[in-house]
Formats: sequence, structure tokens, C-alpha cells
Amino acid sequence: MNENAIDIKVENEEQLGENQITKVLLVDDHAVVRDGIRARFEQYPDFEVVGEAVNGRDAIIKAGELKPDVVLMDISMPVMNGMDAARHIRNDYPDMKVIILTMHEHKEYIQGVIRCGAHGYIVKDVSSQEMINAIKTVLGGETYYSSCVSQMMYDDFSKSDRTNVDRVGLTQRQRTILALVDQGMSSKDIANELNISVRTVEAHRHNIKIKLDAQNAASGQSVK
Repeated sequence: MNENAIDIKVENEEQLGENQITKVLLVDDHAVVRDGIRARFEQYPDFEVVGEAVNGRDAIIKAGELKPDVVLMDISMPVMNGMDAARHIRNDYPDMKVIILTMHEHKEYIQGVIRCGAHGYIVKDVSSQEMINAIKTVLGGETYYSSCVSQMMYDDFSKSDRTNVDRVGLTQRQRTILALVDQGMSSKDIANELNISVRTVEAHRHNIKIKLDAQNAASGQSVK
């Protein structure tokens, strides 16, 4: 199977079925923000906002009552923040997806979101279509990070590493996985951190290896 076929297989793995109504829980302590996000979903009949919560503790309660498919949640909120709430929801409802929706783009927040088990991280000024794409991606068994987040992880590489990656043209998702590999993480560790299957990680790493094989041989790095 060639690389393009593998990429297509990975991207299509466990895709959301057509005509399925996706239930969304909005979590933000500002009513005007919730109203704005709810309005975005009105143009997408396959998505329904089934409830709202004003803090992390309220989100945990509403998640149990409403059983949404996806929780869109801010980080900075009173009573309980979004990362702590995401960790609780992940433990209590393993099939429920959590996407952090925030204005924060700082590295410490991104690292915290990965550790808490959230399935995605998008900024509030993304387009409505990107928000929908993020939800579809996490429901399909993948993680989703806004382009600015993926770029920030990618920029952690050394200058020489970035030159090699630029030369071979890795995708944003491949850059994210390579950044974690560069931190010494195994496929199982990456799968646990990003909430995807080991098989998906291995498929991406296979593609990365094809693209970086020559550079890896010269630099001594490995994505095996």
C-alpha cells in the first residue's frame, strides 16, 4: 500500500456516519460567548446544542445528565477550570469527546490540555467550518489541534530539525506526532496522550519514516 493510500485509510478510520445528529454541550462562563457559539451551529442541521454549563463542575453534572457526544469547553472558568473538568469527564464517560475551545495559545496551556486527556484544542476565533471539522475529526477517533497549536509544537524542534521537516513536507498532524517522538515518547505513549489508537500512530510514523529516512540516517534520529 502506498503512502497516499495509508494516509487516506488513517484519515477515514472510524468516520462519523452520515445523517447522525451530533449532540454538543457548550461550557463557558460568559453567556455572550455561549450565545455566539450556539448561533454558529444553527447553520448545521446535523449538530444540536443540547445544553450549556457555566463552569467545570457544572459541565460534569450536565455531561452525566445530557450524555452529549462532544463537550466544547473553555479553560479559564470559576469553581473548576476546563482542564480539571475534562479529566473528570474523560474518566467518567470514556466515549465522550472533549474539545477545549479557548483564546489561550500559550505552550503551558497546550501541554496541560494534552495531559488532561482532551481530544482537541481550538481557538475561539476559528471559522465555523473548522469548528465542525474539529468535532468530526475527534468523533472519528483522531485528535484535532488548531493550526497555530500544531505550529507551536513544531517550533519546539531545533532549527536544523525544522529545516529537514520543511524540506520533506510533513503534514501538521505528522509534525505533531514527530514533536512527541522527539520528546522520547513511544507509540503507546503517544496514543495515550493524544487519545488515538496505537495503529493510527504507527501508520503516521510509517509515513514520517518514509519522508525523513535520509535525514534520520544522517542525524542519528529515529522514528521507528
